[in-house]
Amino acid sequence: MGNQASDYHRGEMDIHEQAATYDAFGKMTKWGSLAIAVLVTFFTLLFCTPAGFIASAGVAVVMTALGIVFLREKAAPAH
Repeated sequence: MGNQASDYHRGEMDIHEQAATYDAFGKMTKWGSLAIAVLVTFFTLLFCTPAGFIASAGVAVVMTALGIVFLREKAAPAH
């Protein structure tokens, strides 16, 4: 019973699944935030201003394109 604590060795556990889950959560948060921001902007312009559908959709498309450009994964530097 008392010997179980010595069975743990720091740094020997496989953490690939935890790392993949953490990475996926970060990506979902990033892209989900962009989607929510675009939808809130679109509906705010559509219903709360005289901009109309075309202008609201145009702003949403531009915002989506800029969000994709700025939020995409950067290439890792080669070593």
